Amino acid sequence: MTIKEAQEAVDQWIKTYGVRYFSELTNMACLTEEVGELARVIARKYGDQSFKEGEKANVGEEIADIMWVLICLANQTGTDITEELQKSFEKKTKRDVKRHLDNPKLKA
Repeated sequence: MTIKEAQEAVDQWIKTYGVRYFSELTNMACLTEEVGELARVIARKYGDQSFKEGEKANVGEEIADIMWVLICLANQTGTDITEELQKSFEKKTKRDVKRHLDNPKLKA
């Protein structure tokens, strides 16, 4: 599935099952909540915390939930994620063409 197809699929799902999009502010709060859920799983799986009884290492599920809400926000604001991601690659490549290669902290 391409990003464009994902944006279209989320939009169709919202129109079919979701009644309407939540407000942008509500979706921003939902995004924050989903990022927190991913942080919890990462802290338990890769950090020093342990899982509580019944918790799972569902990193992929949490990332997908974040993407869902990001796509909702993009659709609501008329943002073409593919186009914006391409611009971001161009910006980062131009800005960081040597930055990371020359960073002694990143040397093996």
